[in-house]
Amino acid sequence: MATHDFAAQELHAHAAPQGFIRKWVFSLDHKVIGLQYYFLALAAVFVGMFLSLLMRIHLIWPTAALPLLGDIKPETYLTLVTMHGTIMVFFVLTTAPQGGFGNYFLPIQIGAPDMAFPVLNMLSFWTTFLGFVVMIAAFFVAGGAPLHGWTGYAPLSALQSAGPGEGLGADLWIISIAIFCIGALMGALNFITTTLDMRAKGMTMMRMPLTVWAWFVTAILGLLAFGVLLSAGILLLMDRNLGTSFFVPLVTINGQLTGHKGGSPLLWQHLFWFFGHPEVYIAILPAMGMCSQLLSVFSRKPIFGYKAMVYAILGIGFLGFMVWGHHMFMSGMSPYTAFAFSIMTMGIGVPSAIKTFNWLGTLWGGRIRFASPMLFAIGFVSLFVSGGISGPFLAQPVLDIQLHDTAFVPAHFHLIMGVASIFGIFAATYYWFPKMFGRMMNESLARWHFFISLIGTYAVFMPMHYAGMAGQPRRYSQFTEVHYLAGLIPLNKFITFAAFVTIAGQLIFVVNLFWSVFKGPKASDNPWEATTLEWTTATPPPHDNFGGHTPVVHNGPYEYNVPGAPRDYVMQNDPEIKAAH
Repeated sequence: MATHDFAAQELHAHAAPQGFIRKWVFSLDHKVIGLQYYFLALAAVFVGMFLSLLMRIHLIWPTAALPLLGDIKPETYLTLVTMHGTIMVFFVLTTAPQGGFGNYFLPIQIGAPDMAFPVLNMLSFWTTFLGFVVMIAAFFVAGGAPLHGWTGYAPLSALQSAGPGEGLGADLWIISIAIFCIGALMGALNFITTTLDMRAKGMTMMRMPLTVWAWFVTAILGLLAFGVLLSAGILLLMDRNLGTSFFVPLVTINGQLTGHKGGSPLLWQHLFWFFGHPEVYIAILPAMGMCSQLLSVFSRKPIFGYKAMVYAILGIGFLGFMVWGHHMFMSGMSPYTAFAFSIMTMGIGVPSAIKTFNWLGTLWGGRIRFASPMLFAIGFVSLFVSGGISGPFLAQPVLDIQLHDTAFVPAHFHLIMGVASIFGIFAATYYWFPKMFGRMMNESLARWHFFISLIGTYAVFMPMHYAGMAGQPRRYSQFTEVHYLAGLIPLNKFITFAAFVTIAGQLIFVVNLFWSVFKGPKASDNPWEATTLEWTTATPPPHDNFGGHTPVVHNGPYEYNVPGAPRDYVMQNDPEIKAAH
């Protein structure tokens, strides 16, 4: 039951801030906080892309000396792998879809004037920002950034003497992730409370847009998963600095006993992946909701199987906590345990397949408008399916043991989790930019950006699957001298050159984004002729979102082509039209 009519209205009826600091820096307005998250993620994604570029250069020219950076040593390469993965997963894929677009649009889409806890919202962003600063600081301390991989496996990550970068740099890495977890937990509480308590009159749960459902379930996943990672990080810091032995067994380093005994490196793996697999869905669920929204809007059709889509999101969230062991088939687990995790992993493909077929059902017979948001939504479906097909292979222990330490695995998760989620972010940017900034983005540049990104992504990650099946190992900094991999050198050169082009293509997006903020043509209040509540308010939305007039919802979120309606879409706050669908 929405409580919009009483407490929420009074709580947020505060005047818009006047000063620059209160309005744009330490803002309580969910829209400004959403933009802060978005631009933080934009900065982080370029750091992450630059690190991946250095990795690709080193893999095909291992002896090259780069300007300002010199030659890349093997341990430096491992540092690049670690920091690229960490920055991309935490500060891009988790931050932009949920913190950015979720913060900006969830309250507007449910008819709320703000988030439930505005101060907590502000704190969650600045905590995340602090985490990012601490992460970047790891590059500049003595010993440099850590080399233990983004998964931070013990005992490599648990011993200061384990290698270069495993001193202060590794401490900063763990502290950064712990800070990020605190920010994510604050954000998750806010999202859940806002969705349950702040809905406008008439906005039942089954009238919420699928974007809101996705953000809501993602917040529940975050609340359950980030607490586990935070606890694991604290224990790891204690192992490193206080002499405890949670993750370190009796082990020798360089012939010297470490003074630890009784710990279990597998405990770290279980704690990390109990967070790590839900994290995959934290990254992809908002993009799924976004895709569902856009396919309906630009096909001019109601979403195919709305309730099935809602239950599929809930099913993915529930099953996502039961499959973490498939990351650990190589750890020597019991075959019976591996079998159970394998079955659950195959099972989670069912709600994903339901969503995919419903997306195709939405497109089927629609009057499709191929605007740039729609192109990226279709690209998302393509990448999600292509990346998902390799998942069942890795779900089989007998196959995963062969493929696990090869390039096949990075190829799989980059397609389905990495670039698919990024395509969701691009789709959301092109779709909501008019509402956020009051201007349209350049459609021609957007199309160039789309085709370069889609073709470039497939050119990078499809060959990587083949390299993995041919036995190319992951995390090796150099294999140009390895005889059995000599035949893969031309393939790796092709991947690297494709990465150059794909990364260059992202500059088109940046130019389009910043040029359009200032110079783009003025946007109307509802340029896409969509039905959800954000398109009923002014552009950009006022401080309290609806100018003091709380909307009353009479219709579902995807009412297109309703018989008897005066136009081909019915807004959620339009008077109800009785029609048989």
